[in-house]
Amino acid sequence: MSNVSQHLMSGALSGFASTIVLQPFDLLKTRIQQPDHLDKLKHSALSPKSTLIFRTARDIVRSNGALGLWRGTTASLLRNVPGVALYFTGLNQFRAFLATSVYFAPLRAPSAPSYSTSTLPKLTPQGNLLAGAVTRVAVGFVLNPFTLLKARYESSYYSYNSLPQAFMGIMRSGPSEVFRGAIASSLRDAPYAGIFVVFYEYIKTTMSNAVSSAPNTASIPIPISTSAAVNSASAATAGALATLATQPFDVLKTKMQVRSETKYRGLLSTVVAIFRQRGVPGFFDGATLRMSRKIFSSAIGWAVYEGVLVAMRSA
Repeated sequence: MSNVSQHLMSGALSGFASTIVLQPFDLLKTRIQQPDHLDKLKHSALSPKSTLIFRTARDIVRSNGALGLWRGTTASLLRNVPGVALYFTGLNQFRAFLATSVYFAPLRAPSAPSYSTSTLPKLTPQGNLLAGAVTRVAVGFVLNPFTLLKARYESSYYSYNSLPQAFMGIMRSGPSEVFRGAIASSLRDAPYAGIFVVFYEYIKTTMSNAVSSAPNTASIPIPISTSAAVNSASAATAGALATLATQPFDVLKTKMQVRSETKYRGLLSTVVAIFRQRGVPGFFDGATLRMSRKIFSSAIGWAVYEGVLVAMRSA
């Protein structure tokens, strides 16, 4: 199997696993971000029933059963499986290209052997930032029609009989509708991916060196399970930091893709509408759910991706 095929396969498996496990987080985030105003809490702040997340999940389960929390899974798989596969493959190829440049290649190899079994190209922080941002924006732009379909399938504002019907309806609306929210997505994805890759590589290297410098580990073969744990912890931490920094753009994207009013047709008008209705806190609606999902999806996704890649190369 070629190098590109290995990355595509690893990325696809990573996207499939994280989507199936974490779809309820995406669904709840979309439902919380879509309205203009959040209902006032009617319970004590110490009661679990007072949380908007709990009440939203409860309403979905009451209306559609437990499986209702997985509404839009097919649309998510259509977006995430090829999206993650293309992202990981493109990221690896672009990082390999940047590694040939004196501006982005590390000045010297690490002095101590790394305990991680990562096979990805090594870059400077600036190279990682550029690689993550450019690759994520490019893939996001190509797959924006599926991102739009996913958001509307998860929203309670749209009722589709089938995926083909929904997709053709969006496509017939023209380019302006097909790529609706693409700018907001890019403003979210570019800094998110860049920040994520920088922190992921830094944390992973630090943790790997700490483990490899432990007594009596120099002559012991590197366990894949330990490398997977390092990759998961690094990805989860990086995901949390990158998510918090880019949450406002995620709210903008969701509003623009699921709301049909004129005030949500443009990026600037959407910013103004959210600020007038909810103030600054409105730009952080769904932050808890998105951060929870990103922490788990990053941990699962990168561990599966790098783990499968290492397994294929060692087979």
